[in-house]
Amino acid sequence: MIDFRYHLVSIVAVFLALGLGLLVGATALQPTALGGLIRLSQQERKQIDSALATNRQLSRQIASNDQFAQSVAPQLLDQLLAGERVVVVEAPGTSLQGSPVSQASQVIASAILTKDGPGQPVAGQRDASSVALLSGFGAGGFLNVTGHPDARATLAVVVLPDTPPSTSISDPQSQRLVTLAQQLNLIGQGTVVAGSVTGSGPGSAIDVMRNGGRAGHLSSVDNADHAVGQIVVAQALYEQLRGVSGSYGSGPGATAPGPSPAPTPASLQPLPNQPSHPTVRAGKS
Repeated sequence: MIDFRYHLVSIVAVFLALGLGLLVGATALQPTALGGLIRLSQQERKQIDSALATNRQLSRQIASNDQFAQSVAPQLLDQLLAGERVVVVEAPGTSLQGSPVSQASQVIASAILTKDGPGQPVAGQRDASSVALLSGFGAGGFLNVTGHPDARATLAVVVLPDTPPSTSISDPQSQRLVTLAQQLNLIGQGTVVAGSVTGSGPGSAIDVMRNGGRAGHLSSVDNADHAVGQIVVAQALYEQLRGVSGSYGSGPGATAPGPSPAPTPASLQPLPNQPSHPTVRAGKS
């Protein structure tokens, strides 16, 4: 018969052995484990320092590129769109209201754009119907108009919000913006959709165009918040007049930094300078 004291001694012996084993194991492994952690920390520190250095180098390169672009912009853009009128349609971070969107977009496009061909409204000339239509949309809070977009333009630039409404390519707001751009492109001689680097990311209208199969004959520029991208917007409009479209910039889906070859000022006929562009801001504020 085994009494209680035997059980007690056995249990104490087991825990004592377990405690000694943990102590010996920890003491034996500690130098190796600590050395490994130190080496891992040093490697990660080097990687972080390298990434930070690369980031600083890229930031300096972007700043240098922008400075260069600003310095050569007058030579690159001089007379590039001479004789053409351009309307800027700005899409703020608000909802596009109204139903159906495609019909509303077509009506707005018809009021601010023209192909300026035989039987078409004359570019630069205002008419009562366009004035009344834009005034009606403005009174309802759907548009904010600057300048005289009712004096129809031939080209359009759609400026995207700084932040996409969501990261989904099926987001209805971005889909509607593409519909608006397509209607502008059909009514006028060409449309370019321009966004900032962040505003052209996942879920944006540019993302819908490039990865959702809705680009059509539209052009897009995904770095229009930089001087280089702003030059490309003007060059893309020039290409649109010649039936050429493209996906430009540095983001996903961009096929080239910009149109190539770019036209040179010497190849363009000088025409009188045009007034500043009118602006249509879509969406309720």
